[in-house]
Amino acid sequence: MGLANESSLMDFILLGFSDHPRLEAVLFVFVLFFYLLTLVGNFTIIIISYLDPPLHTPMYFFLSNLSLLDICFTTSLAPQTLVNLRRPKKTITYGGCVAQLYISLALGSTECILLAVMALDRYVAVCKPLHYVVIMNPRLCQQLASISWLSGLANSLIHATFTLQLPLCGNHRLDHFICEVPALLKLACVDTTVNELVLFVVSVLFVVIPPALISISYGFITQAVLRIKSVVAWHKAFSTCSSHLTVVIIFYGTIIYMYLQPSDSYAQDQGKFISLFYTMVTPTLNPIIYTLRNKDMKEALRKLLSGKL
Repeated sequence: MGLANESSLMDFILLGFSDHPRLEAVLFVFVLFFYLLTLVGNFTIIIISYLDPPLHTPMYFFLSNLSLLDICFTTSLAPQTLVNLRRPKKTITYGGCVAQLYISLALGSTECILLAVMALDRYVAVCKPLHYVVIMNPRLCQQLASISWLSGLANSLIHATFTLQLPLCGNHRLDHFICEVPALLKLACVDTTVNELVLFVVSVLFVVIPPALISISYGFITQAVLRIKSVVAWHKAFSTCSSHLTVVIIFYGTIIYMYLQPSDSYAQDQGKFISLFYTMVTPTLNPIIYTLRNKDMKEALRKLLSGKL
């Protein structure tokens, strides 16, 4: 613990993309563009879902939670990344790194659970439409959302704290552009086998089980949709479900690629670019996908732009 405490007095050097100095200016514009797009798109979804009464349904309640998550998640990472992309001294204080680790880990874990909750909502809507209002009542929706947020917070408190206990022995050159658990484990000067095992178990709990449950729910949804005879009802079910499924594939696909394969199976630079995608690009895609593929959301957006909301 003495070594860990001594190490904690120093700032971290985020190597990031310093090996590609000419690329940093392009990445600055890239991150800034997607960060602003994330803020505008997700705030728009939250405002529309709040102002338009027809959207006061469980689906848009959870979608608003997802948008709030994406705003907070990207904001916990993008400003520091933008600063370091523009200055020669690419550092982050120990306290800043700790805060970034706790916040981003909590929000990322919460999104893993929330996407599974949204799949449950779609399952009930399509497979049990006559009981949907009764089953997905406001109280249950609030409880499911609370479970998502609290589970992410619990994972962050346990997992991040466990990682931060490792002594670094003065090694503060973090080969990443953000403070992330796998990158921090590489700085430790002790055996990290237990920590890597914990990381794997947590990854299974948050990154494997939820998409497995989502796949099962969509199996039942597919069966139910194929039995629908009304073309209008079939199209509506396909539209709402395909939006969610697209977000699920993009989000879990990049996370699984990052966390569930051996660290030496891909180049470090490749890992950075994948992290850049799921931290900066994915939160932007959510509002785009839900807006473009959802008739109700497009109609509400038209009313907002025309001043009818």
